[in-house]
Amino acid sequence: MTVVDAHHHVWDLSVRDQDWIAEDSPLRRDFTMADLAPEARAAGVDRTVLVQTITVSEETPEFLALAAEHELIAGVVGWTDLTRTDIADELARLRELPGGAYLKGIRHQVQGEPDPEWLLRPDVRRGLAAVAEAGLVYDLVVLPHQLPACVKAAESLPQLTFVLDHLGKPPIVSGALEPWASDLRSLAALPNTAGKLSGLVTEADPTAWTLDDLRPYAETALDAFGPDRLMFGSDWPVCTLVASYGQVLSLAQELTASLDAGEREQVFAGTTSRVYGL
Repeated sequence: MTVVDAHHHVWDLSVRDQDWIAEDSPLRRDFTMADLAPEARAAGVDRTVLVQTITVSEETPEFLALAAEHELIAGVVGWTDLTRTDIADELARLRELPGGAYLKGIRHQVQGEPDPEWLLRPDVRRGLAAVAEAGLVYDLVVLPHQLPACVKAAESLPQLTFVLDHLGKPPIVSGALEPWASDLRSLAALPNTAGKLSGLVTEADPTAWTLDDLRPYAETALDAFGPDRLMFGSDWPVCTLVASYGQVLSLAQELTASLDAGEREQVFAGTTSRVYGL
């Protein structure tokens, strides 16, 4: 079975700091394509989508150039300031850079915005409309309380595909499903949305999580989005805080074991390839 990893990162701390990583975290070291490639190949992963990590303009051109150099990378979800008045020109400029054809989407760390309705601000909405006009996807990295704003944003921009990273970071540690599940279903009811089966292991108890802890959240997402709008993502190297690359893929396969072969192909390759135009 073909496998496409819809979500991973890389960083080189000698090039740029990752200020979101704690000083004592195991993540505070370089993670490069040289580290990822052998792990991905060993796990049977064919292609990947490289996703931005910080909100600086220099990172996306670097990622596009990296995609041009590494056959494993099939697409890039980059960053630009959605509120800039010349965003359409900026998106066009990015596409003209070396590797520009690999730009498939844009993401901003909405989870860090104090305004729960940041996505609904007029200046942000104009930026999202420009992303749609450019034929790109918008990745949502949000917390559960921000999901209602995601629903409103997706309703107001039916021409833009919104991809929910990490299923909106459900509260797995507490075991609570609501209101996350209801809000997720409201988002998934919109045809211009998709979800990533990613990042769940790091939302669970880091020292005592089990597959059964993750299962209700994965099953809710499968029921809401269906396999044709759900995609596997490793969230490497963040996942390495609790699980290896291969373990995360195996977990996703176990969580989708009830699907037939065609449905699994959608989750592990088809949805990602179609949504991002790989």
